Amino acid sequence: MIPRLLTIAGSDSSGGAGIQADLKTFEAFETYGMTAVTALTVQNTQGVYEVMLVDPALVRAQIRAVRDDVGVDAVKIGMLGSAAIIEAVADELIQGPPVPIVVDPVFRAKGGTPLIDTEAVRVLAERLVPLATVITPNLPEAGHLAGFAVRDRGEMLKAAQAIAALGAQAVLVKGGHLAGDEAADLLWHHGEARWFAAPRIVTAHTHGTGCTLSSAIAANLARGQSMVEAIETAKRFVTLAIEHAPGLGRGHGPLGHAAARRGMFSG
Repeated sequence: MIPRLLTIAGSDSSGGAGIQADLKTFEAFETYGMTAVTALTVQNTQGVYEVMLVDPALVRAQIRAVRDDVGVDAVKIGMLGSAAIIEAVADELIQGPPVPIVVDPVFRAKGGTPLIDTEAVRVLAERLVPLATVITPNLPEAGHLAGFAVRDRGEMLKAAQAIAALGAQAVLVKGGHLAGDEAADLLWHHGEARWFAAPRIVTAHTHGTGCTLSSAIAANLARGQSMVEAIETAKRFVTLAIEHAPGLGRGHGPLGHAAARRGMFSG
């Protein structure tokens, strides 16, 4: 049976991030994508202009509807927006079967717009982090969860260990904000650290990279890959998607998911 993937995240009207990027990624890895929409946003490559959160009861109902009928083999969690939505998602996940859960803690949009408040961060740490098979914060998000600034590789390791202490099975701290020629991410898993590095691509077209990476990890975990294999495959996919970005918009443009698929699976 085709792996069934559920994304619980916000909608990006420009198609570059959120559930739209998740579904494109799920399709690229030949999995079946479903959605529980947590927020409607008005955004494009230049910024986020409006956000309307979905009623938590409706978020619960979406998760339950797809789980009880189609079934779910892995879950990717993105933008949640409020403590009440986080509580609703956590409650529903606990009631479902044990499947890989990839948490991408979306705190700000690419342009800097806040997408979650302090109380919601606290609830996320208490309710969702312990459910995570792997959580994928960038440096600012890792700092919020760990309680201190994360600016270099040493602090990435300390943050990963602190977040793992909250209950996550694995922590992937993304180093895209680090200076240098490499985009280096740190995995803390089973008490061991492992680095994943790729050449940094200097481009403005990086909208949706975090969504795409976490969705690719979820898809590959559902396909039976190990944690390390899933991350290696996902990073390669994101690199190809950045390299083949279509060049749309006047700001942070979207990735080339279709071209990345051809690069991953052709030949």
